[in-house]
Amino acid sequence: MLLVIEGLVYALAPSLVERLLEALREMSLDARRNFGLLSIVVGLIVLWFATR
Repeated sequence: MLLVIEGLVYALAPSLVERLLEALREMSLDARRNFGLLSIVVGLIVLWFATR
C-alpha cells in the first residue's frame, strides 16, 4: 500500500516531492529525527484505530 501511495505522489506531483526533499535537506538533523519519531507515533495511532 505504501508503494502505491508513494508511486502516486511521484507520478502526480514530482515537483512537490522535489520541494519536500529540499525542505528536508534544510532541516537540522534533530528536527528530522523528531519528525521521524512523530511519524512513527502517528502511524501507530492510525493502525491502532484501523484495527479496532
